[in-house]
Amino acid sequence: MSGIFVSKPVMWAPGLEDKPEKWEKWLKGEDMIEKSTSAPKLEYTDPLFRRRLSQISKMTVHVVHELLEKYAFDKDTKLVFVSLRGEIAREFSINKGIINENMILPAGFSLSVFNTPIALAAIAFGLTGGYSAVYPSKSDFSSALKNAFAPVLCGDEEKIVLVYADELVPECYGVDSTPLAFAALVSSEKNENNFELADIIEERSLFDFLKALLKRCGSDV
Repeated sequence: MSGIFVSKPVMWAPGLEDKPEKWEKWLKGEDMIEKSTSAPKLEYTDPLFRRRLSQISKMTVHVVHELLEKYAFDKDTKLVFVSLRGEIAREFSINKGIINENMILPAGFSLSVFNTPIALAAIAFGLTGGYSAVYPSKSDFSSALKNAFAPVLCGDEEKIVLVYADELVPECYGVDSTPLAFAALVSSEKNENNFELADIIEERSLFDFLKALLKRCGSDV
């Protein structure tokens, strides 16, 4: 896809955290993402704000923070959030509450919706550009990317912040999952900090896309 450029992504995952040297090893198959519920500490946020956040929300807030620190994008830049499952652990907890106690706690329910992670990131850093939440159709990651990049392609936006996050799925679902979040700045203009997406937009798998992007970025991912 010509005319679309993306920055080096900032990433966080259990075991690798946001350390470039660990992600370089992961790209070479020499390190792995841990299947755990660990999450960033978010020490730069208010304790009351971060106290009840889920793994996916903490990872999302963190990668948006790191991208903002790295590229200082305008706070009115639109955010596009992509996720396969959203707040699945919190949704599972709510479902258990319905079954076991026949009740839903309003506070828990308000944090369980699909757009919770990106909304919390916008609140945490005073981002005013608004956001969209996108689900990859039939788990085809490229469909979500094309949706996310549409405002830039059609000229409605000069740039957007792309954010992906998924958390560890509760064991009872019997689903193999990998907790991971990344964020990148997508633009219609080439500069010294970004790379043309070209054919990697067609990668149907999240991991194939991320690996292709990291290879394109070169060293110091």
